[in-house]
Amino acid sequence: MRASRLLAAALLAGLAGSAAGAAVTVVDDAGRRVTVAQPARRVISMAPHATELLFAAGGGARVVGAMNYSDFPAAARKIPLIGSNSVIDMERVLALKPDLVVVWHTGNTARQIAQIEALGVPVFHSEPRRIAQVADNIERLGRLLGTGPVAAPAAAALRARLAALQARYAGRPPVTVFYQVWDQPLYTLNDAQIASDAIRVCGGRNVFGALKAVAPQVGIEAVLAADPEAILADKRYDPGDPGLGLWQAYPGMTAVKRANLLTVDGELLSRPGPRTMDGAARLCEALEEVRRRRPRQGGSE
Repeated sequence: MRASRLLAAALLAGLAGSAAGAAVTVVDDAGRRVTVAQPARRVISMAPHATELLFAAGGGARVVGAMNYSDFPAAARKIPLIGSNSVIDMERVLALKPDLVVVWHTGNTARQIAQIEALGVPVFHSEPRRIAQVADNIERLGRLLGTGPVAAPAAAALRARLAALQARYAGRPPVTVFYQVWDQPLYTLNDAQIASDAIRVCGGRNVFGALKAVAPQVGIEAVLAADPEAILADKRYDPGDPGLGLWQAYPGMTAVKRANLLTVDGELLSRPGPRTMDGAARLCEALEEVRRRRPRQGGSE
């Protein structure tokens, strides 16, 4: 009897070991199949948002190298840097012996990605352009890391928060929004960027969402012609700052007349990671305030 139990235990242990070492394949945001022979243990993150996604998926301790600006959570600041968005130290990358690299097509140069792919290391392209895709990224990275018990509930919690925001705000009267990324020159974002998805979730509409470029340059005249109900800028601005205050020279604009020059933490909205939900929640509250500032029917401004 005892021998039978020992044999059964050995067989179970062998099966568990085989499962743990089984190859895992996922499809990344570039539509490519990414396969790891076993759960990734040494990961390099090529973008700040990817670093946040890896931590959310339960793999923070496995990130052995990261790009500059990988500053959240606090533990990410201790990760050795392997370069910036313009140049990477390939010698350092090689020395770190990664078994998975997470790249960002929009933020990394084609040359950087080609250098990484030439190493023959599994490469996961992370490009969330919708808040729902952040949860998908967390889940898939969790599979590659073998950290599903952490990644799955994290993704589920994010989806639940998103569903709650959509249920509350998607049917609200629409608010036209100009998202000011920079003022000299004047840049905005189109609908392919995750910040615009947050605007949409909150019942807003990006007035330049249909433009082809992800971060198009626009003129003041174009903004005046669009006459957005709200102008949204990074928190580094305040209504008195010349960057956002430039619109005070145009008192006839709806956003100016109604004091709808808004600021939000651009890192929360534009960095496509798990904190995008926090940015979206704050934005929804701000757009609801914009609705409350509308003149009553029959009233005047």
